Amino acid sequence: MHDGSALEERGVPSVAICTEVFFAAGKVQARVLGHSGLEPLTVPHPIQSLTPAQIRQRAEGVVDKIAERLTK
Repeated sequence: MHDGSALEERGVPSVAICTEVFFAAGKVQARVLGHSGLEPLTVPHPIQSLTPAQIRQRAEGVVDKIAERLTK
């Protein structure tokens, strides 16, 4: 959320991504950082234990949502 907030402050559209279990914490962080409208996009948990191929599969599952948020 910090990176997304910093980018937004510089006028760079961004999409924050977190796993489902950190969604509530991400919303709180966005609000505290002054960007309550920066709602994180969620992906299934966990990420850390995935192989590169599994991470690619997760990313492919959200790329359209990322593009949609960046272009609205």
